[in-house]
Amino acid sequence: MATAILALNAGSSSVKFTLFHQEPGTEARRIAHGQLEGLHTHPHFRATGADGAVLVDQTWPEPAPEGEDPHHGPVASLLDWVTSHLGDVPLLGVGHRVVHGGAEYAAPIRITPETLARLDALTPLAPLHQPASLGPIRALLALRPGLPQIACFDTAFHHTLPATATRLPLPASYDAKGVRRYGFHGLSYEYIASTLPGLSPRLAAGRTIVAHLGNGASLCAMAAGRSIETTMGFSVLDGLVMGTRCGQIDPGVLLYMMRAEGLDAAGIEKVLYHQAGLLGLSGVSSDVRDLQDRAAGDAAAREALEMFTYRLVQQIGGMIPVLGGLDGLVFTAGIGEHDAAIRQAACARLSWLGVRLDPAANDAHAAVISTPDSAVEVRVIPTDEESMIRRHVAASLMPARPDGGIVPARA
Repeated sequence: MATAILALNAGSSSVKFTLFHQEPGTEARRIAHGQLEGLHTHPHFRATGADGAVLVDQTWPEPAPEGEDPHHGPVASLLDWVTSHLGDVPLLGVGHRVVHGGAEYAAPIRITPETLARLDALTPLAPLHQPASLGPIRALLALRPGLPQIACFDTAFHHTLPATATRLPLPASYDAKGVRRYGFHGLSYEYIASTLPGLSPRLAAGRTIVAHLGNGASLCAMAAGRSIETTMGFSVLDGLVMGTRCGQIDPGVLLYMMRAEGLDAAGIEKVLYHQAGLLGLSGVSSDVRDLQDRAAGDAAAREALEMFTYRLVQQIGGMIPVLGGLDGLVFTAGIGEHDAAIRQAACARLSWLGVRLDPAANDAHAAVISTPDSAVEVRVIPTDEESMIRRHVAASLMPARPDGGIVPARA
């Protein structure tokens, strides 16, 4: 019997979704995707089919009244539409990208009211992101409590980090409270690791750095497909320069903001999360595409791009000794997959490693963009967090039978 799985990826004011359909004995395929956006202002629900045709386009004039869950109404509309769109095909379950799983959750889990409460208790570790991750889960629990929901964690892939990579140089009492390095973008890195054996057995078994470069950006050092170091740490602020986030910064700057400028925690948070990064450096945009267009005549835009590349290469360099060398470099996510200029600039700075880029392959966004004689294999691999979520839902709800078939789990 055919089944369907819904993958949700919630942001601060939007929920992206992908609907998968699978016939027995075949690969799952996307049949629709879209998003709920403007949840706190003017909610908008849009879905398109696999062919790009618009399937639904719905707008609400106002958000939910103050005090009510802004996810409830839009998520209810999404669920009603999915049920109608699927017809007789059952919705097996819903998978969610949850930003933080803390030290407890190293693998996907089935959501219950009890597990939801434990995830909610992690909110102090990710105060801007965790509530957004849990909003659609709460809405679906209220709307259809029997529908299986699976939480898939952005931190889980990094549970293989050694203790020296997770501990912070603070009194032990902080570690006991969960103040440590976790790492994020784990679903993206897990997907890349899962594709490497089929694309490049050498990189799958070797020492590879994956650069997830988007509005949020980070690096992951993989040894035989396992995370052993990453640039994001306790929060998603750490590491690389990002669209509006600062990346690595001297904590003394935060003390300066408090003492000299009188900023409280909310004020500092606003600067570091929303006014820093490429936007802060350029003064005009957080989007690399906009900055590339402006770079020729705008020194600030040009310097922002140079800082982005400088920090990228600097932190790649810091991971190489941890790996004990470098066999491969993989670019992924929006900037990594689509910006040939950033890739070229980064690889030029890594030429001392024996990195040799093929300009034509790079401009064409080819799968392999290094030359045959390059000491480091350089690849571009599109990430697919939604497919990773789908796999986790299927594995959690459809255990294997002894004969190789599958048994749908009970709701």
